[in-house]
This record gives sequence, C-alpha cells and structure tokens, in this order.
Amino acid sequence: MTTEPYAWTPSPEQVAQSRLRGFLDRLGCAGLDELQARAREDLDWFWEAAVDDIGIGWTRRFDKVHDAPEGIAWTRWWIGGRLNLATNAADRHAQSTPGKPAVVWEGDDGELRTWTFAQLSAETSRAAGALRALGVGPGDAVGLCVPMIPETVSLFLACARLGAIVAPLFSGYGAGAISSRMADCDAKVLCISDGFLRRGSPVLLKPVADEAAQHIASLQHILVVRRLGDRAQVDMQEGRDHWYDELTAQQPDHLDAHDTAADDPFMLIYTSGTTGRPKGTVHLQGGFPIKATQDMAHCFDVQPSDRLLWVTDIGWMMGPWAIIGTLTIGATLVLFEGTPDFPGPDRLWAVAERHRVTVLGVAPTVVRALMRHGDEPPRAHDLSSLRILGSSGELWNPDPWLWFLDQVGGGRCPIINYSGGTECSGGIVASNVITPMRPGSFSGPCPGMDAEVYDEAGNPVRGAVGELVVRRPWPGMTRGFWRDPQRYLDTYWSRWPDTWVHGDWAEVDGDGLWYIRGRSDDTIKMAGKRVGPAEVESALVAHPAVAEAAAIGVPDPLKGEALVAFVVLRPDAAETEELHRELQACIVAELGKAMGAKTVEVITELPKTRNGKVLRRVVRAVYLGNDPGDLSSLENRSAIEALSATRH
Repeated sequence: MTTEPYAWTPSPEQVAQSRLRGFLDRLGCAGLDELQARAREDLDWFWEAAVDDIGIGWTRRFDKVHDAPEGIAWTRWWIGGRLNLATNAADRHAQSTPGKPAVVWEGDDGELRTWTFAQLSAETSRAAGALRALGVGPGDAVGLCVPMIPETVSLFLACARLGAIVAPLFSGYGAGAISSRMADCDAKVLCISDGFLRRGSPVLLKPVADEAAQHIASLQHILVVRRLGDRAQVDMQEGRDHWYDELTAQQPDHLDAHDTAADDPFMLIYTSGTTGRPKGTVHLQGGFPIKATQDMAHCFDVQPSDRLLWVTDIGWMMGPWAIIGTLTIGATLVLFEGTPDFPGPDRLWAVAERHRVTVLGVAPTVVRALMRHGDEPPRAHDLSSLRILGSSGELWNPDPWLWFLDQVGGGRCPIINYSGGTECSGGIVASNVITPMRPGSFSGPCPGMDAEVYDEAGNPVRGAVGELVVRRPWPGMTRGFWRDPQRYLDTYWSRWPDTWVHGDWAEVDGDGLWYIRGRSDDTIKMAGKRVGPAEVESALVAHPAVAEAAAIGVPDPLKGEALVAFVVLRPDAAETEELHRELQACIVAELGKAMGAKTVEVITELPKTRNGKVLRRVVRAVYLGNDPGDLSSLENRSAIEALSATRH
C-alpha cells in the first residue's frame, strides 16, 4: 500500500464549488467510484446526463444515445440528433452574453486584440461566407495552417458552420508535411497567414504554402490572413490566392449554421503512427465537441467565468480542444503568439497576469525550460487569478511538477494532468479538483471512460505496469481513419475483443492514483508533439546519398523525447560534415524546425527481420545501452555491432 503523502489536497471550498461535485450531487452519487460504476452499467444514462450538465444545445434532440449495429469500434452516438459547433461555441453566447470577451489575443510584439462573443459570431459568419464564395460546401475539406490568432478561431468555426471538414495543421510544418495531408483529404482550400512573429522575427508561411500547393491536385484556393503586413513580401497568384480581410469584408454578419447531424464529420486531425502515411482521424459534430467540453467541465472545472490559456498550436489536438471546450462553455479563450520565454523568461507569467488567466495549460517541457530561469520570474508577477494548472502531452518528472505547483500555483492550484489523444477527442485518464494528487499522477479514468490496465494475458492488473485499454465506447472516439477503416481496426481493436488498446503503458498505485509510464509503440513524441518514424525516414531517404533510414525517440530532459536518426549510405556516398548538415536540413524541410533531429548517425546496416522490417525497438535499446530484448526475429545480428558504435 502506498504511504507517500499527497502533494496537493483539495480544500472543502474547492470541492464544494466544483462542477464535478455538483454533477455528482445532481445524479445522487456519493463519489466518483459510484458514478463510474453506474456509467459502466448504463452508458446511455451517463452520457445523456453529461451532455445536459455541460449545456449542449441541439437543433433536434437525439432519439437514442448510442447504438452499435456494426460493433463497438463503429459505435454511433446521438441517433437522430442534430447540432452545430458554431452555434454552440459562438452564436448562442452572442445572444445571451454579447459583450463578454470570447477571444483575447496577445502578439509576440505586444499587440492586443479582443473579440466579444457578438464579434466572434459575426466574424465566424463572414469567414464562412468567404469560404462559401470559394466554393466550400458541406463535406468539403479545408486546410487550416494558421498560428493561434483570432482568425484561426473564426475560420475553424466557419468550417463547422458550413458543414465542411476542417483539417488543422501545425503552423511549423514544412511543405512536404502540409501537401501530404492536404492531398490525402482532397482539400479544396488552404487557409494560412502571411506569417507570424517568433522571438521578434518574422516567420513567413506563404512561400511554404506555395511550395505545398504544387503537390495538392485538389487545391483550388489559398486564403491568406494578414498578420505581418508590410513585414512580409507576399506573392499572390491571380485567381487562386485571396486576402482574408478583403473577402470577408464582402460577406454578411450573419449566416445560418448548416443543419448538421450528430454523426456528420467536421474535422480531420492527422496524427502519425509508427509506419505508413499519417492517419487522418475522423471527428464528428457530436463527438469531439462533446468529449472536449465534458472533459473541460468535469476534469478541469472550467466555468463560464474562467479565462483559459493553453500553450499549443491548432495542429495539435489541444488547439481545437481549447477552442471548442472554452467557447462552448462560454468562457474566455486567451491566445498568445510567440514563445513563453521571449522577450524575457517571464513572458508566460506576464501574459497570465495581464489577462487574468484562471486556467493555464502547458506541456511539462515548457515548465522544464522555464524553471531553469529560477523562481524569480513567476514571483515577479501577480498570479493570484490562477486557480487551475493543466498539463498534457508527455510524462512529468517530479521536480518540475512540484515547481509548477509551488512557484506558479502557490501550492493552492491543482495540476490537472491529462492524457488521451487525438483519436480520443481528449482524455482517457485525468486528474480532477476533488481528488488528492501526487507528482505526475492522474485521479483515474475521466468520468464516463471505462479505462483499465491489462497484463499480457488481458487481465486487469494493479501495482504493475500494463497496457492502457478502454472497454466501453465513448462519444469522442474517432469515426475511423480517413479512407482507411482497416488500419483503424488494426491499430486499436485487434489485440483483445471489443477493447481499445491505446498504446500507452499505465500503472495504478495502492491508493488508486494512475500513472502513464510511456508509449508502447515507436511513435516519437517531442515536446508533446507526435511524429511517426516513417515521416522522418521518408525525408532522409529522399536524399541521393541515403539508402535506408530509421528514426527513434530517446529521453531528453527538456523535450521529453528527442529525435535521433540513423542512415545507411549508398555505396558511392561518403560521410562528411556537409552531408550531416544536408540530412538535418532534409528533416526540417519536410517536417519543420520543431521536428529537427538531435543527431543523425551514419551506420553500415540496420537491424531487420527476415521480411525486411526494421526493428526500431532494437535500434533504440542498443543506442541507449539497454537490453534489446527478444532478438529471435532479427535476421542480421551484425547490425548490433554497427549500432553499438553509436551508443550514448
């Protein structure tokens, strides 16, 4: 039995005022254990109560909560129900609280902008009108590669308003990563900004979009948001390229939302696996918006009076999550451009103070970087408005967690640890404001999630590391992978019958607190951002000197994981310093600067199975000097010696 003391315990006032405690009281549940047990027995009872508790608005209420005629993997939700994200996140609040700030933005250069809910609703209508003028209609795919500025929000919601499908993209992607994703979904329009500011310097996006557009056969238009203005020289192609402000100025302030069904697709988020092309996870109007909002309400305790700032990008799940959940609840979304430590190491704390942020979310990487500057930067700012701290994307170390708790939250703010994924529309496990916590812990499964830890035989296990699984469906589960249903089944549903195997190692301690212990696949996760080895390897083998490549993630004290790549050269190629620079550049050109490699190692051969599959787990183990485990499938044992020469 665990006897380690808790690092944070809720006060009676925090419990009493929480949304989760109120939800439990309304349902007549004494505690979370009772709620979860009842939810497992009666999914319909739980999820109907949940959507009513978080205030989801329907244009037509559902006839039935869920049905699974094709099996659990293809569960349908809110049968007969109709709703639209733009109505829930913008329009209804524009009617009830028109003057309330909806979006607050601060630029890298200190520029400030605020949209009220009335302004957000109008701008979303104008953005939808602009997209409609470019030929976008229900079911069409629209790429969104824009940093976190107000227009990102209006364009995101505009796609939902039209019944179109938004495909958000990381604003730091290279042309190759953009074009592969946009070509996969046959995107008709790509929305970008002319650029953005980072550490005081302009970063141009339009040239990247121009290069990507050459490889997207379906692309008809590029819609460009002005951010840099005179600081960017932008070439506009007649007929294809359009300025956002000029086109939206011609549109009406009100455009009725398309009457979308609960199971109509509204978003594709591309996430990388260990092999093959990126996976387009399909999300529905009645899926991601409901799961994200419910998690935000019942785990993070976000209320209409809150101001939420999450350090993220629209291309990662937490970007859409922050937009959807915050605005659907009717709270204020705070966005900021730039980095948390520029122009000084106190930038993030200054933004939190200036905009009276109440819910602040970051990846542990950010905390590890900022704590290097000492305790003075957060102490120099009034952070008394904060009441919730959040984290997602990677594993915690105890010291940064405690520093975040004490130096930023003053010991009073809980750290809501959150883990799930793009395919889940949010969390599988999370902390909450009514359960004591230890560094890096989770309170347990999110309300309504029937999560468990399985041993190798598929039996629940406690006190030992096992596979994180989910045994009952939930509204936010992806409706498969875009045009690849079998890959979805193979990825999540193939190991145990009717069981979602998430790919994380998890453990439950003697007091019932949960911990994530790492990924059980090869996906590389740098600073909370996933990249598949195949994408890195494809960029490397495109170089004429490279015959083969393998990419792995290795522990990194700042990013959580760092990228290390291995290449086998062609017989006529030679290893030089110039070649190493070129290979690093290949990765950056394809995936963006944020995905750069820690090192690229040249070796003579890669460990493979007889059928030619590269054993990345062996590569990683040997490189780190760990036990490579079972080598029975290894065809060329001489590769171990080649790898050993690179050992770190």
